[in-house]
Amino acid sequence: MTDVCVPISRLAECVTETEQDLLKSSLPCPIVGHVGDGNFHVAMLLDPNKPEEMEEAESINHRIVSRALKMGGTCTGEHGIGLHKMGFLIEEHGAAYGIDVMSSHQACARS
Repeated sequence: MTDVCVPISRLAECVTETEQDLLKSSLPCPIVGHVGDGNFHVAMLLDPNKPEEMEEAESINHRIVSRALKMGGTCTGEHGIGLHKMGFLIEEHGAAYGIDVMSSHQACARS
């Protein structure tokens, strides 16, 4: 499952482009959304034991997030930042967001 959020004025465009992208996928990928706030979700149904399906899902996620960022949106509307979106958080907000501080804190906590 992934999600992004874009300005309402770009929502239809983003969903339409994402849908066209998903039609090319071998994975079932339904879209659901919160039309009123620009947030939508893509559920990528895959077998985690098949590396090729995991790779395809990561590629889809990358395209969806990149598309949203180019449209002035955010890499997540409500799912938060996990392992698969950390790089996008840096791309979206840069070092000013305090990512370097958060990363150094995690490194200290592991020591």
